[in-house]
Amino acid sequence: MPSYVMVEKCDGCKGQDKTACMYICPNDLMVLDKDKMKAYNRDPQMCWECACCVKICPQQAMDLRGYADFIPMGASATPLRGSQDIMWTVKFRDGSIKRFKFPTRTTAEGTADPTGGFPTHDDLNSIALATEPASLGLSAVPTPKK
Repeated sequence: MPSYVMVEKCDGCKGQDKTACMYICPNDLMVLDKDKMKAYNRDPQMCWECACCVKICPQQAMDLRGYADFIPMGASATPLRGSQDIMWTVKFRDGSIKRFKFPTRTTAEGTADPTGGFPTHDDLNSIALATEPASLGLSAVPTPKK
């Protein structure tokens, strides 16, 4: 089910030019209503249900209706984002609560190596991606037989 904004919690990221949900949405669906200073999903049918907006919202004003196989009726799964991790609080229908903490980073901010330490090439005509064949553990990229 698509994400939605709980308007009573949304503060429009305190009047910044771009809200956190606008920044993170991979489908560019989140919009800030400048008159009301509230975010909204401009086209819920196009939502990928990735939950990026739910996880990043500093006010916990975003939510999505979970599917019955993941979140049965009466249950909830709520993320709380920290600087280094996300804490998921899962409330089951019987009232029991479980919390799971997952790191969001494995390296210090700004230190991730985008190539993974593999050598790169700039040949745009090559069938190999930038770090191949080394990142595949091969000496050469397999080529299709002609």
